Amino acid sequence: MSRFVTVLVLLGLVLTGCVSREDAADSRDAPAEVPLSELSGLTLNVGDQKGGTEALLRASGALDGAPYAISFSTFTSGPPQIEAATAGKIDFAITGNTPPIFGAASNAKVKVVSAYDGGGQGDQILVPADSPIQSVADLRGKSIAVAKGSSAHGHTLVQLNKAGLQASDVKLVFLQPADALSAFTQHRVDVWAVWDPYTAQAENELPVRSIARATGVTNGAGFGIASDAALADPKRNTALSDLLQRYAKAVRWANDNREQWARRYGEEVGLDPKVASLAQGRSLRLPTDLSDELIGSEQDMADLFAESGQIAAAPDFARWVDRRYTDVLKPLYLDRS
Repeated sequence: MSRFVTVLVLLGLVLTGCVSREDAADSRDAPAEVPLSELSGLTLNVGDQKGGTEALLRASGALDGAPYAISFSTFTSGPPQIEAATAGKIDFAITGNTPPIFGAASNAKVKVVSAYDGGGQGDQILVPADSPIQSVADLRGKSIAVAKGSSAHGHTLVQLNKAGLQASDVKLVFLQPADALSAFTQHRVDVWAVWDPYTAQAENELPVRSIARATGVTNGAGFGIASDAALADPKRNTALSDLLQRYAKAVRWANDNREQWARRYGEEVGLDPKVASLAQGRSLRLPTDLSDELIGSEQDMADLFAESGQIAAAPDFARWVDRRYTDVLKPLYLDRS
């Protein structure tokens, strides 16, 4: 147990900023890209979660020869990344499918610029192995630990709706993973909704049982978000285009070298090899299209959040989507098969 807690705490550093309540700016025309040779001296600030983005880029060699520097910052979940981008602390981050909805609802100064198919297998709802809870339908009156605005929050809400329950039928206890782990193992909450690699860690190190997973229930997507300020700056816009292509190539390498990638990932973030292999074997996010269908599924989730009172009003999610990088990324999309 102590090792699990230590890993969560050490890798779960929170960098926060305040999300602006000002009206979100309309999407601007992308500035003209500059030659990569002009990016010398530029540092792109990138948010990360549990080392995944940085570890993947470095393990694959995708950053070799990059004409700019990257400074990585680690966050516990997507919502603090959205806040940091709005506050100008980071230029880019990859989040789950729910943080951009909360960001849009708060008029965050970010745009969704890329999409990734994570499959949703690692986004699960866990109960103790000896719990009488057998399904989501049994959650009425139960307490659920979940990070507010995370993909696990969205997954929980969709599962409740599917089972004919509302958020008001349960007690949502908003905790980041390290605190949620403590509450769950001390039986101060009945249920833990979480995502990989935390799910994989819990499955490997705790007596738990999954009662639901996001596959086929939510879109299971991840999204690249960029700050409005970075998108408006010619040099940072150019660097982001280059970084997104490098990241897509890194995912292609990881997809083709899963054992090697899982080993490197575990070493980089301090995970047991079995945990790293399980998490990356099922939750590797493959680049995919920012399609109208995907954006529509995000709108459906935003509407559900508003109907349940989790956010004040549903944003028009499409206003927070910028497809300027679609043409350069499309040749790098991979089929999940």
